[in-house]
Amino acid sequence: MQPPAPGPNWKGVETVTRYRVYPSRMQHDGLLLHCVSARFVWNLAVEQQSYYSRTRPWAPNSLARYRQLTEARAAFDWLRTGSAVVQQQALRDFDQAMSNFFGGSHRRPSFRKRGLSDGFRIVGTGPDHVRKLNRRWSEVKVPKIGWVRFRRTCAVGKFKSYRVTRDRAGRWHVAFTQIPSPIPSPGTGEIAGIDRGVIHAATASDGTFYDYSRSDLDAKVKRAQRILSRAKRGSNRRARVKFRAARASARRMDSRKDFIEKSTTDIARRFDVIRLEDLKVRNMTRSARGTLDTPGKNVQQKAGLNRAILDKGWAQFATRLEQKALGRVEYVPAAYTSQRCSECGVINSDSRKSQATFECVSCNFSANADVNAAINIAAGHAVTARGGDRKVSVPVNREPQRRLLRVS
Repeated sequence: MQPPAPGPNWKGVETVTRYRVYPSRMQHDGLLLHCVSARFVWNLAVEQQSYYSRTRPWAPNSLARYRQLTEARAAFDWLRTGSAVVQQQALRDFDQAMSNFFGGSHRRPSFRKRGLSDGFRIVGTGPDHVRKLNRRWSEVKVPKIGWVRFRRTCAVGKFKSYRVTRDRAGRWHVAFTQIPSPIPSPGTGEIAGIDRGVIHAATASDGTFYDYSRSDLDAKVKRAQRILSRAKRGSNRRARVKFRAARASARRMDSRKDFIEKSTTDIARRFDVIRLEDLKVRNMTRSARGTLDTPGKNVQQKAGLNRAILDKGWAQFATRLEQKALGRVEYVPAAYTSQRCSECGVINSDSRKSQATFECVSCNFSANADVNAAINIAAGHAVTARGGDRKVSVPVNREPQRRLLRVS
């Protein structure tokens, strides 16, 4: 079987592998200085670029920015104390961001804020920049700081660059840009359909449910946010509560990522070809608030649905599945997959009795609604709005063909 081409969510061959960094007290201060200088240089470049308009002169180009950086390092001691490699790389990242903006693939670069965008990137690295201490620990070489320990959760492959970041919970991470090793196909020829939902995060066509729910972490986040809303702005108590809320949110995010990694690895190991619904998650989770002139409808219900979709991590699930099952992920149109009977092919919205129950009004076939949708996705039977099947020349409402529903 010839593997299909990578889907639209595939971001390229290179991916990012992140590890937790544990710096010493002196290394912590040095990393903070690198973050401050990189953010300062980036924000200056954003401010200079914002001056440009049709009535104003052109903004400085790359060479002019590098010359200005050299003059600024000579004038300010605190900037000269930082690493020139880190500061120059911030300018290169800004140039790439502007190229992406003019190319139409990204938004215009914006200002970075302390506590939200703390980090810097190092390029031109090699295998001598990372050394293994033992089975659990390794070290990465940071300019002007030296060797910094990080927790070795998996092997570090060949990488071209790495980025050191600090999240809102105060945790340091290092992310290596490297080429991952995809999970090999089992070779059974089995095709699986995966239905993503808000009750079951993912449902396979063989009846396997992948559930994610951490109500305990959700309760901690809500409680911390409730206390934070009553804290006085600028007080020391508000700073402590804000840190507590950030730490609770980080734990919930880590839990979601752990679920996605485990579930996608299991799916990639079990099936040869994996089919997903072609969902535009970003469009699906947009706010329905509207404007003052044209206010939206059912705003609270739509906001709850958006939170449920984002909590299950639909987009990240598809991205990681494509990266692990390289070339083995297909996308089918999502129209009517939940209303189509996987047994007889009749499409009727009345067959969907509830969120969990599907009972066909034509052949009385009953199954879990998510499993029924996953079988349709596996068979590739996503139909158009007129009721026709994309693999059958006649509408499936009139002429169902059961042989096309068989999943090999």
